[in-house]
Amino acid sequence: MECETDRAGCMPKFTPEELAVDAVPVIRQATSGDAKPDWRPLFRHECTFNPVIFQDVMLNLIKNPNINSSWLFRADILHDTKKNIQNGLETPLSELGDVPDIPSFDGFGLHRCLIRRLIPRSTMRDKPMDQTCLIYQSKGSDSEGGLQRHLVIYLPHVSTEAEMPYYHPTVRGIAFHHEWSPTETRGSVSVSYLYFEGGERPEKLTRIASHLLQAVYKHGQGRADGYQKRVHHDLLVPQARVQNTYTALKQKYARALIESWVEITDPTKHVFEDLCIAAFLIELWTDIYGRNSFPGFVDIGCGNGLLVHILNLEGFKGWGFDARSRKSWATYSTRLETPTGVQESLQQLVLLPPPVSRDGISEISSEGFREELVHDGRFPKGTFIISNHADELTPWTPILAAISDCPFIMIPCCSHDLTGARFRAPAPKDKKKANSAYSSLVSWVTQITADCGWVAEQEMLRIPSTRNTAIVGRKRQGDVSAIDIGVIVDRYGGTAGYLETVVKLVKSTNLDEKH
Repeated sequence: MECETDRAGCMPKFTPEELAVDAVPVIRQATSGDAKPDWRPLFRHECTFNPVIFQDVMLNLIKNPNINSSWLFRADILHDTKKNIQNGLETPLSELGDVPDIPSFDGFGLHRCLIRRLIPRSTMRDKPMDQTCLIYQSKGSDSEGGLQRHLVIYLPHVSTEAEMPYYHPTVRGIAFHHEWSPTETRGSVSVSYLYFEGGERPEKLTRIASHLLQAVYKHGQGRADGYQKRVHHDLLVPQARVQNTYTALKQKYARALIESWVEITDPTKHVFEDLCIAAFLIELWTDIYGRNSFPGFVDIGCGNGLLVHILNLEGFKGWGFDARSRKSWATYSTRLETPTGVQESLQQLVLLPPPVSRDGISEISSEGFREELVHDGRFPKGTFIISNHADELTPWTPILAAISDCPFIMIPCCSHDLTGARFRAPAPKDKKKANSAYSSLVSWVTQITADCGWVAEQEMLRIPSTRNTAIVGRKRQGDVSAIDIGVIVDRYGGTAGYLETVVKLVKSTNLDEKH
Protein backbone atom coordinates (compact mmCIF):
# COMPACT_ATOMS: atom_id res chain seq x y z
CA MET A 1 0.00 0.00 0.00
CA GLU A 2 1.39 3.40 -0.99
CA CYS A 3 1.79 6.00 1.77
CA GLU A 4 -0.22 9.18 1.57
CA THR A 5 2.10 12.17 1.20
CA ASP A 6 1.99 15.44 3.11
CA ARG A 7 1.00 18.74 1.48
CA ALA A 8 4.53 19.42 0.32
CA GLY A 9 4.63 15.98 -1.26
CA CYS A 10 8.15 15.39 0.00
CA MET A 11 7.60 12.66 2.58
CA PRO A 12 4.88 10.23 3.68
CA LYS A 13 2.23 11.78 5.89
CA PHE A 14 2.32 10.80 9.56
CA THR A 15 -0.70 8.52 10.03
CA PRO A 16 0.14 6.23 12.96
CA GLU A 17 -1.83 3.20 14.05
CA GLU A 18 -3.15 3.75 17.56
CA LEU A 19 -2.88 0.49 19.47
CA ALA A 20 -5.57 -0.77 21.82
CA VAL A 21 -5.16 -0.50 25.57
CA ASP A 22 -4.85 -4.29 25.79
CA ALA A 23 -2.53 -4.64 22.77
CA VAL A 24 0.27 -7.20 23.00
CA PRO A 25 3.42 -5.50 24.36
CA VAL A 26 6.13 -4.81 21.79
CA ILE A 27 8.91 -5.35 24.35
CA ARG A 28 9.14 -7.41 27.53
CA GLN A 29 11.39 -6.48 30.42
CA ALA A 30 13.20 -9.40 32.01
CA THR A 31 12.90 -9.59 35.82
CA SER A 32 14.06 -12.00 38.52
CA GLY A 33 11.20 -11.30 40.93
CA ASP A 34 7.42 -11.40 40.78
CA ALA A 35 7.11 -7.84 39.51
CA LYS A 36 6.58 -7.68 35.76
CA PRO A 37 7.03 -4.13 34.42
CA ASP A 38 4.31 -3.64 31.86
CA TRP A 39 5.49 -1.57 28.88
CA ARG A 40 2.29 -0.57 27.10
CA PRO A 41 2.48 0.24 23.35
CA LEU A 42 0.52 3.28 22.19
CA PHE A 43 1.34 3.97 18.54
CA ARG A 44 3.03 2.21 15.64
CA HIS A 45 3.93 3.42 12.16
CA GLU A 46 5.44 1.75 9.09
CA CYS A 47 8.68 3.30 7.89
CA THR A 48 11.36 3.01 5.20
CA PHE A 49 14.36 4.17 7.24
CA ASN A 50 16.87 1.53 8.33
CA PRO A 51 18.40 0.81 11.77
CA VAL A 52 21.44 3.01 11.14
CA ILE A 53 19.19 6.01 10.51
CA PHE A 54 16.99 5.12 13.50
CA GLN A 55 19.96 5.04 15.86
CA ASP A 56 21.35 8.27 14.43
CA VAL A 57 17.99 10.03 14.78
CA MET A 58 17.52 8.79 18.34
CA LEU A 59 21.01 9.89 19.36
CA ASN A 60 20.27 13.36 17.95
CA LEU A 61 16.98 13.50 19.90
CA ILE A 62 18.77 12.40 23.07
CA LYS A 63 21.29 15.22 22.69
CA ASN A 64 18.68 17.78 21.59
CA PRO A 65 15.45 17.34 23.60
CA ASN A 66 14.43 20.87 22.61
CA ILE A 67 13.36 19.32 19.28
CA ASN A 68 10.47 17.68 21.13
CA SER A 69 9.75 20.28 23.78
CA SER A 70 9.83 24.07 23.60
CA TRP A 71 10.07 24.05 27.41
CA LEU A 72 13.61 22.70 27.19
CA PHE A 73 16.88 24.41 26.31
CA ARG A 74 19.13 21.40 25.83
CA ALA A 75 20.55 18.24 27.40
CA ASP A 76 23.93 18.12 29.10
CA ILE A 77 25.44 14.66 28.62
CA LEU A 78 26.81 13.62 32.01
CA HIS A 79 27.82 10.03 31.20
CA ASP A 80 28.35 8.06 28.02
CA THR A 81 29.68 4.53 27.91
CA LYS A 82 30.80 4.85 24.29
CA LYS A 83 33.19 7.78 24.59
CA ASN A 84 34.77 10.22 26.98
CA ILE A 85 32.90 13.49 27.17
CA GLN A 86 33.59 17.03 28.31
CA ASN A 87 37.33 16.63 27.65
CA GLY A 88 37.33 13.24 29.31
CA LEU A 89 35.81 14.49 32.55
CA GLU A 90 32.57 12.61 33.07
CA THR A 91 30.37 13.24 36.08
CA PRO A 92 30.91 10.26 38.42
CA LEU A 93 27.80 8.10 38.70
CA SER A 94 28.02 8.42 42.48
CA GLU A 95 27.26 12.13 42.12
CA LEU A 96 24.14 11.63 40.01
CA GLY A 97 21.85 10.60 42.86
CA ASP A 98 19.51 7.62 42.53
CA VAL A 99 20.35 6.23 39.10
CA PRO A 100 17.79 3.57 38.06
CA ASP A 101 18.98 0.02 37.63
CA ILE A 102 19.65 -0.82 33.99
CA PRO A 103 16.86 -3.17 32.85
CA SER A 104 17.20 -6.18 30.58
CA PHE A 105 14.78 -6.91 27.75
CA ASP A 106 14.02 -10.27 26.19
CA GLY A 107 15.95 -10.67 22.94
CA PHE A 108 18.02 -7.51 23.35
CA GLY A 109 21.57 -6.71 24.45
CA LEU A 110 22.64 -3.31 25.82
CA HIS A 111 24.73 -1.38 23.31
CA ARG A 112 25.17 2.05 24.90
CA CYS A 113 24.20 3.95 28.03
CA LEU A 114 23.97 7.73 28.30
CA ILE A 115 22.86 9.87 31.22
CA ARG A 116 21.64 13.32 30.33
CA ARG A 117 20.49 16.32 32.34
CA LEU A 118 17.46 18.03 30.84
CA ILE A 119 17.84 21.81 31.16
CA PRO A 120 14.54 23.75 31.12
CA ARG A 121 14.19 27.22 29.64
CA SER A 122 12.72 28.52 32.87
CA THR A 123 14.38 27.25 36.03
CA MET A 124 11.83 29.33 37.95
CA ARG A 125 9.12 26.94 36.80
CA ASP A 126 10.94 23.60 36.82
CA LYS A 127 14.27 22.20 37.88
CA PRO A 128 16.63 20.23 35.63
CA MET A 129 16.07 16.48 35.64
CA ASP A 130 18.50 13.63 35.04
CA GLN A 131 17.49 10.80 32.75
CA THR A 132 19.12 7.52 31.73
CA CYS A 133 18.97 6.78 28.00
CA LEU A 134 19.66 3.18 26.95
CA ILE A 135 20.29 1.90 23.44
CA TYR A 136 19.72 -1.83 22.77
CA GLN A 137 20.17 -4.11 19.77
CA SER A 138 18.58 -7.48 19.11
CA LYS A 139 20.90 -10.36 20.01
CA GLY A 140 20.17 -12.23 16.81
CA SER A 141 17.87 -12.06 13.82
CA ASP A 142 17.39 -15.77 13.03
CA SER A 143 14.73 -16.33 15.69
CA GLU A 144 12.93 -13.18 14.55
CA GLY A 145 12.54 -14.32 10.96
CA GLY A 146 15.38 -12.14 9.74
CA LEU A 147 14.08 -9.00 11.44
CA GLN A 148 16.53 -6.53 12.96
CA ARG A 149 15.28 -4.89 16.14
CA HIS A 150 16.60 -1.85 18.00
CA LEU A 151 15.32 -0.28 21.17
CA VAL A 152 15.86 3.06 22.94
CA ILE A 153 14.67 3.52 26.53
CA TYR A 154 14.30 6.76 28.54
CA LEU A 155 14.24 6.37 32.33
CA PRO A 156 13.78 9.61 34.32
CA HIS A 157 15.52 9.73 37.70
CA VAL A 158 12.35 10.21 39.75
CA SER A 159 10.46 7.79 41.94
CA THR A 160 6.98 9.36 42.10
CA GLU A 161 4.64 11.23 39.80
CA ALA A 162 4.84 14.29 42.07
CA GLU A 163 8.58 14.61 41.38
CA MET A 164 8.13 14.73 37.61
CA PRO A 165 8.79 18.18 36.07
CA TYR A 166 6.21 19.80 33.85
CA TYR A 167 8.17 19.30 30.65
CA HIS A 168 8.25 15.47 30.92
CA PRO A 169 5.27 13.12 30.57
CA THR A 170 4.29 11.57 33.93
CA VAL A 171 5.48 8.05 33.16
CA ARG A 172 8.27 5.91 34.59
CA GLY A 173 9.76 5.19 31.19
CA ILE A 174 9.45 5.75 27.44
CA ALA A 175 10.48 3.18 24.82
CA PHE A 176 11.06 3.59 21.08
CA HIS A 177 11.22 0.33 19.15
CA HIS A 178 12.43 -0.04 15.55
CA GLU A 179 11.89 -3.23 13.57
CA TRP A 180 13.47 -3.71 10.14
CA SER A 181 13.26 -6.31 7.38
CA PRO A 182 16.43 -6.18 5.21
CA THR A 183 14.85 -8.35 2.54
CA GLU A 184 11.79 -6.11 2.16
CA THR A 185 13.65 -2.86 3.02
CA ARG A 186 10.69 -1.90 5.16
CA GLY A 187 10.09 -1.63 8.84
CA SER A 188 8.13 0.00 11.61
CA VAL A 189 8.68 2.23 14.60
CA SER A 190 6.59 2.32 17.78
CA VAL A 191 6.41 4.06 21.15
CA SER A 192 5.53 2.49 24.50
CA TYR A 193 5.11 3.82 28.05
CA LEU A 194 5.93 2.32 31.41
CA TYR A 195 3.24 3.89 33.62
CA PHE A 196 3.47 4.62 37.30
CA GLU A 197 1.69 2.23 39.66
CA GLY A 198 -2.01 2.33 38.87
CA GLY A 199 -1.37 4.60 35.90
CA GLU A 200 -4.01 5.04 33.24
CA ARG A 201 -3.94 6.23 29.66
CA PRO A 202 -5.14 9.85 29.81
CA GLU A 203 -5.62 11.78 26.60
CA LYS A 204 -2.71 14.16 27.31
CA LEU A 205 -0.17 11.34 27.67
CA THR A 206 -1.52 9.69 24.53
CA ARG A 207 -1.16 12.95 22.62
CA ILE A 208 2.43 13.33 23.82
CA ALA A 209 3.25 9.76 22.75
CA SER A 210 1.97 10.52 19.23
CA HIS A 211 4.07 13.70 19.14
CA LEU A 212 7.22 11.84 20.24
CA LEU A 213 6.76 9.13 17.62
CA GLN A 214 6.06 11.73 14.96
CA ALA A 215 9.44 13.39 15.65
CA VAL A 216 11.25 10.06 15.21
CA TYR A 217 9.29 9.26 12.06
CA LYS A 218 9.72 12.72 10.52
CA HIS A 219 13.48 12.85 11.09
CA GLY A 220 13.96 9.21 10.06
CA GLN A 221 12.01 9.52 6.81
CA GLY A 222 13.75 12.80 6.05
CA ARG A 223 17.14 11.12 6.32
CA ALA A 224 15.96 8.17 4.22
CA ASP A 225 14.73 10.57 1.52
CA GLY A 226 18.13 12.26 1.34
CA TYR A 227 17.53 15.29 3.56
CA GLN A 228 20.75 16.91 4.74
CA LYS A 229 20.78 19.37 7.60
CA ARG A 230 21.52 22.89 6.38
CA VAL A 231 21.44 24.77 9.67
CA HIS A 232 24.22 24.10 12.16
CA HIS A 233 24.18 25.80 15.54
CA ASP A 234 26.86 26.40 18.18
CA LEU A 235 29.85 26.47 15.84
CA LEU A 236 31.63 29.39 17.51
CA VAL A 237 30.55 29.21 21.17
CA PRO A 238 29.25 26.14 23.07
CA GLN A 239 25.48 26.03 23.45
CA ALA A 240 25.55 25.49 27.22
CA ARG A 241 27.62 28.59 27.91
CA VAL A 242 25.41 30.88 25.84
CA GLN A 243 22.18 29.48 27.28
CA ASN A 244 23.44 29.67 30.87
CA THR A 245 24.43 33.30 30.36
CA TYR A 246 21.11 34.02 28.65
CA THR A 247 19.20 32.50 31.58
CA ALA A 248 21.16 34.65 34.04
CA LEU A 249 20.51 37.81 31.98
CA LYS A 250 16.82 36.98 31.62
CA GLN A 251 16.40 36.54 35.37
CA LYS A 252 18.22 39.82 36.06
CA TYR A 253 16.64 42.10 33.48
CA ALA A 254 13.69 40.66 31.50
CA ARG A 255 10.77 41.59 33.74
CA ALA A 256 11.92 45.15 34.41
CA LEU A 257 12.73 45.77 30.74
CA ILE A 258 9.33 44.50 29.58
CA GLU A 259 7.39 46.44 32.21
CA SER A 260 9.21 49.69 31.40
CA TRP A 261 8.92 49.36 27.60
CA VAL A 262 8.01 52.66 25.92
CA GLU A 263 8.19 51.74 22.21
CA ILE A 264 5.13 50.73 20.18
CA THR A 265 6.82 47.44 19.21
CA ASP A 266 6.36 44.09 20.97
CA PRO A 267 8.50 44.22 24.13
CA THR A 268 8.82 40.46 24.60
CA LYS A 269 10.29 39.87 21.15
CA HIS A 270 12.83 42.68 21.42
CA VAL A 271 13.81 42.02 25.03
CA PHE A 272 14.35 38.28 24.67
CA GLU A 273 16.05 38.64 21.29
CA ASP A 274 18.53 41.24 22.54
CA LEU A 275 19.18 39.26 25.72
CA CYS A 276 20.04 36.26 23.51
CA ILE A 277 22.38 38.33 21.35
CA ALA A 278 23.98 39.88 24.42
CA ALA A 279 24.60 36.41 25.88
CA PHE A 280 26.25 35.26 22.67
CA LEU A 281 28.44 38.36 22.49
CA ILE A 282 29.50 38.08 26.12
CA GLU A 283 30.63 34.49 25.62
CA LEU A 284 32.26 35.28 22.26
CA TRP A 285 34.16 38.17 23.84
CA THR A 286 35.23 35.88 26.68
CA ASP A 287 36.90 33.64 24.10
CA ILE A 288 38.43 36.53 22.12
CA TYR A 289 39.73 38.69 24.96
CA GLY A 290 39.97 36.34 27.94
CA ARG A 291 41.60 38.20 30.79
CA ASN A 292 42.71 41.06 28.54
CA SER A 293 40.95 44.39 28.78
CA PHE A 294 37.86 44.76 26.62
CA PRO A 295 38.51 47.36 23.85
CA GLY A 296 34.95 48.66 23.75
CA PHE A 297 32.20 48.29 21.14
CA VAL A 298 30.10 50.42 18.80
CA ASP A 299 26.62 49.38 17.66
CA ILE A 300 25.99 50.90 14.21
CA GLY A 301 22.28 51.31 13.49
CA CYS A 302 21.50 50.59 17.16
CA GLY A 303 17.73 51.16 16.88
CA ASN A 304 16.06 51.29 20.29
CA GLY A 305 19.44 51.00 22.03
CA LEU A 306 18.44 48.03 24.19
CA LEU A 307 21.42 45.85 23.23
CA VAL A 308 23.84 48.70 24.04
CA HIS A 309 22.05 49.18 27.38
CA ILE A 310 22.26 45.50 28.36
CA LEU A 311 25.94 45.19 27.45
CA ASN A 312 26.80 48.34 29.39
CA LEU A 313 24.91 47.01 32.42
CA GLU A 314 27.05 43.88 32.22
CA GLY A 315 30.25 45.93 32.29
CA PHE A 316 31.08 45.86 28.57
CA LYS A 317 31.44 49.52 27.77
CA GLY A 318 30.44 50.83 24.39
CA TRP A 319 28.06 53.04 22.50
CA GLY A 320 25.69 53.04 19.56
CA PHE A 321 24.25 55.39 17.01
CA ASP A 322 21.31 55.55 14.65
CA ALA A 323 19.90 58.04 12.16
CA ARG A 324 16.72 58.25 14.26
CA SER A 325 16.48 58.77 17.99
CA ARG A 326 14.05 56.63 20.00
CA LYS A 327 11.82 57.20 23.04
CA SER A 328 13.71 54.51 24.92
CA TRP A 329 17.00 56.39 24.61
CA ALA A 330 15.93 58.63 27.48
CA THR A 331 16.06 55.54 29.71
CA TYR A 332 18.86 53.53 28.12
CA SER A 333 21.45 56.21 27.35
CA THR A 334 24.23 56.78 29.88
CA ARG A 335 27.36 58.90 30.11
CA LEU A 336 30.52 57.06 29.11
CA GLU A 337 34.15 57.84 29.81
CA THR A 338 36.09 57.40 26.54
CA PRO A 339 39.68 58.19 25.46
CA THR A 340 38.30 61.27 23.69
CA GLY A 341 36.18 62.41 26.63
CA VAL A 342 32.70 61.90 28.08
CA GLN A 343 29.94 61.03 25.62
CA GLU A 344 26.40 59.68 25.54
CA SER A 345 26.10 55.92 24.96
CA LEU A 346 23.31 56.45 22.40
CA GLN A 347 23.66 59.14 19.74
CA GLN A 348 21.75 60.35 16.72
CA LEU A 349 24.21 60.18 13.82
CA VAL A 350 24.12 59.42 10.11
CA LEU A 351 26.92 57.30 8.68
CA LEU A 352 28.97 58.72 5.80
CA PRO A 353 31.70 56.09 5.15
CA PRO A 354 35.18 57.14 3.94
CA PRO A 355 34.76 55.56 0.46
CA VAL A 356 31.83 57.89 -0.26
CA SER A 357 33.14 61.03 -1.93
CA ARG A 358 32.27 64.29 -0.17
CA ASP A 359 32.83 66.32 -3.29
CA GLY A 360 30.06 68.85 -3.68
CA ILE A 361 28.71 68.47 -0.17
CA SER A 362 28.86 72.20 0.43
CA GLU A 363 26.70 72.84 -2.64
CA ILE A 364 24.02 70.26 -1.95
CA SER A 365 23.90 70.68 1.82
CA SER A 366 23.61 74.48 2.17
CA GLU A 367 21.19 75.63 4.84
CA GLY A 368 19.95 73.16 7.46
CA PHE A 369 22.82 70.69 7.18
CA ARG A 370 24.47 69.93 10.52
CA GLU A 371 27.93 68.40 10.14
CA GLU A 372 27.93 67.27 13.79
CA LEU A 373 25.19 64.75 12.96
CA VAL A 374 27.46 62.89 10.52
CA HIS A 375 29.86 60.08 11.50
CA ASP A 376 32.64 59.09 9.10
CA GLY A 377 32.67 55.41 10.09
CA ARG A 378 36.20 55.43 11.48
CA PHE A 379 36.63 53.89 14.92
CA PRO A 380 39.61 53.32 17.24
CA LYS A 381 41.54 50.21 16.18
CA GLY A 382 40.20 47.07 17.84
CA THR A 383 36.76 48.47 18.69
CA PHE A 384 34.25 45.65 18.27
CA ILE A 385 31.60 46.63 15.70
CA ILE A 386 28.05 45.36 16.19
CA SER A 387 25.75 45.46 13.18
CA ASN A 388 22.44 43.96 14.34
CA HIS A 389 19.68 44.22 11.72
CA ALA A 390 21.33 47.46 10.62
CA ASP A 391 19.68 47.34 7.18
CA GLU A 392 21.39 50.01 5.00
CA LEU A 393 24.59 49.74 7.05
CA THR A 394 24.82 45.93 6.81
CA PRO A 395 26.97 45.66 3.63
CA TRP A 396 29.18 48.47 4.92
CA THR A 397 30.02 46.57 8.12
CA PRO A 398 32.99 44.46 6.88
CA ILE A 399 34.24 47.45 4.88
CA LEU A 400 34.24 49.75 7.91
CA ALA A 401 35.86 46.96 9.94
CA ALA A 402 38.66 46.64 7.37
CA ILE A 403 39.26 50.40 7.24
CA SER A 404 39.64 50.72 11.04
CA ASP A 405 40.97 47.18 11.68
CA CYS A 406 38.07 46.30 13.99
CA PRO A 407 36.50 42.87 14.59
CA PHE A 408 32.75 42.69 14.09
CA ILE A 409 29.49 40.78 14.17
CA MET A 410 26.92 41.31 11.44
CA ILE A 411 23.34 40.01 11.65
CA PRO A 412 21.71 40.79 8.27
CA CYS A 413 18.00 41.53 8.01
CA CYS A 414 16.64 43.59 5.09
CA SER A 415 18.53 43.72 1.82
CA HIS A 416 20.16 47.02 0.78
CA ASP A 417 23.08 47.75 -1.51
CA LEU A 418 25.98 50.10 -0.78
CA THR A 419 23.96 53.12 -1.93
CA GLY A 420 21.32 52.39 0.72
CA ALA A 421 18.72 51.37 -1.85
CA ARG A 422 16.59 48.23 -1.46
CA PHE A 423 17.64 45.47 -3.82
CA ARG A 424 17.63 41.71 -4.32
CA ALA A 425 21.10 40.26 -3.83
CA PRO A 426 22.24 37.74 -6.48
CA ALA A 427 21.45 34.09 -5.83
CA PRO A 428 24.11 32.14 -3.89
CA LYS A 429 26.78 30.52 -6.02
CA ASP A 430 26.60 27.50 -3.76
CA LYS A 431 23.62 25.60 -5.17
CA LYS A 432 23.20 23.73 -1.86
CA LYS A 433 22.00 26.98 -0.27
CA ALA A 434 18.38 28.09 -0.45
CA ASN A 435 17.54 30.48 -3.27
CA SER A 436 15.65 32.87 -0.98
CA ALA A 437 16.04 36.64 -0.62
CA TYR A 438 17.56 36.22 2.85
CA SER A 439 19.94 33.44 1.83
CA SER A 440 21.03 35.58 -1.11
CA LEU A 441 21.69 38.56 1.17
CA VAL A 442 23.71 36.46 3.61
CA SER A 443 25.83 34.99 0.81
CA TRP A 444 26.38 38.44 -0.72
CA VAL A 445 27.57 40.15 2.48
CA THR A 446 29.65 37.07 3.33
CA GLN A 447 31.48 37.51 0.01
CA ILE A 448 32.08 41.18 0.79
CA THR A 449 33.48 40.06 4.14
CA ALA A 450 35.91 37.66 2.48
CA ASP A 451 36.96 40.24 -0.14
CA CYS A 452 37.79 42.65 2.70
CA GLY A 453 40.27 40.13 4.08
CA TRP A 454 38.19 38.65 6.88
CA VAL A 455 37.65 34.98 7.74
CA ALA A 456 33.85 34.93 7.60
CA GLU A 457 32.69 32.70 10.47
CA GLN A 458 28.98 31.96 10.59
CA GLU A 459 26.70 31.18 13.51
CA MET A 460 22.96 30.55 13.57
CA LEU A 461 21.80 32.39 16.66
CA ARG A 462 19.09 30.93 18.88
CA ILE A 463 16.95 34.08 18.80
CA PRO A 464 13.18 34.53 18.22
CA SER A 465 13.70 35.75 14.66
CA THR A 466 13.94 34.16 11.24
CA ARG A 467 16.77 36.63 10.51
CA ASN A 468 19.18 34.84 12.81
CA THR A 469 22.37 34.37 10.79
CA ALA A 470 25.42 36.01 12.37
CA ILE A 471 28.63 36.58 10.44
CA VAL A 472 31.64 37.15 12.68
CA GLY A 473 34.89 38.71 11.50
CA ARG A 474 37.62 38.36 14.12
CA LYS A 475 40.48 36.90 12.07
CA ARG A 476 42.27 38.39 9.07
CA GLN A 477 43.44 36.33 6.12
CA GLY A 478 45.75 36.84 3.16
CA ASP A 479 47.74 39.97 2.43
CA VAL A 480 45.41 42.61 3.88
CA SER A 481 47.82 45.39 2.91
CA ALA A 482 47.03 44.66 -0.74
CA ILE A 483 43.28 45.16 -0.31
CA ASP A 484 41.92 48.17 -2.19
CA ILE A 485 38.68 49.25 -0.51
CA GLY A 486 37.77 51.51 -3.43
CA VAL A 487 37.94 48.58 -5.84
CA ILE A 488 35.77 46.46 -3.52
CA VAL A 489 33.16 49.20 -3.22
CA ASP A 490 33.00 49.54 -7.03
CA ARG A 491 32.81 45.75 -7.41
CA TYR A 492 29.65 45.70 -5.29
CA GLY A 493 27.78 48.49 -7.03
CA GLY A 494 29.43 51.73 -5.94
CA THR A 495 27.97 54.55 -3.86
CA ALA A 496 26.12 56.74 -6.36
CA GLY A 497 23.37 58.66 -4.55
CA TYR A 498 24.57 57.80 -1.04
CA LEU A 499 25.78 61.34 -0.28
CA GLU A 500 22.46 62.89 -1.33
CA THR A 501 20.61 60.43 0.95
CA VAL A 502 22.82 61.38 3.89
CA VAL A 503 22.19 65.06 3.35
CA LYS A 504 18.41 64.50 3.24
CA LEU A 505 18.52 62.47 6.47
CA VAL A 506 20.54 65.10 8.28
CA LYS A 507 18.32 67.94 7.10
CA SER A 508 15.13 66.10 7.92
CA THR A 509 13.20 67.49 10.85
CA ASN A 510 10.55 64.78 10.89
CA LEU A 511 12.51 62.15 12.83
CA ASP A 512 10.08 59.25 12.93
CA GLU A 513 10.54 56.77 15.74
CA LYS A 514 10.74 53.38 14.15
CA HIS A 515 12.99 50.35 14.30
